[in-house]
Amino acid sequence: MKTFIPKKDEIVRKWYLIDADGKILGRMATRIARILSGKDKPIYTPHLDTGDFVVVINARKVRVTGEKYTQKIYYHHSGYPGGLKKRTFEELMKKKPEEIILRAVKGMLPKNRLGRKMLKKLKVYPDADHPHQAQNPQPIDV
Repeated sequence: MKTFIPKKDEIVRKWYLIDADGKILGRMATRIARILSGKDKPIYTPHLDTGDFVVVINARKVRVTGEKYTQKIYYHHSGYPGGLKKRTFEELMKKKPEEIILRAVKGMLPKNRLGRKMLKKLKVYPDADHPHQAQNPQPIDV
């Protein structure tokens, strides 16, 4: 018996739509990471990208538990000495709400070329409008 390895043209990618309105960030991010990596499919292979596309809308309305809204800090370094920047969850939510979901999902994917390829299939939008109507994404509940 041989191990089944899917070929590139055999992988069928679907589009999913997730509404983040009122959803808890971490629980939603784990579900998105599973879909992006293809772990929900029977043809899952760890070294291949077998995942699907995910469109997240209403990123502005995502929730967090506890005191994270005011106490969670996101760090960014410019690359220069003394260039460490930090923002709280609250500040980042006002400026770039889609960045919060991207960072949460990115931390759950592999830290290599494969993970970067998977992250490109995630599309996050702060409001309900998105340009992927032609792909006909099917809504799923997380």
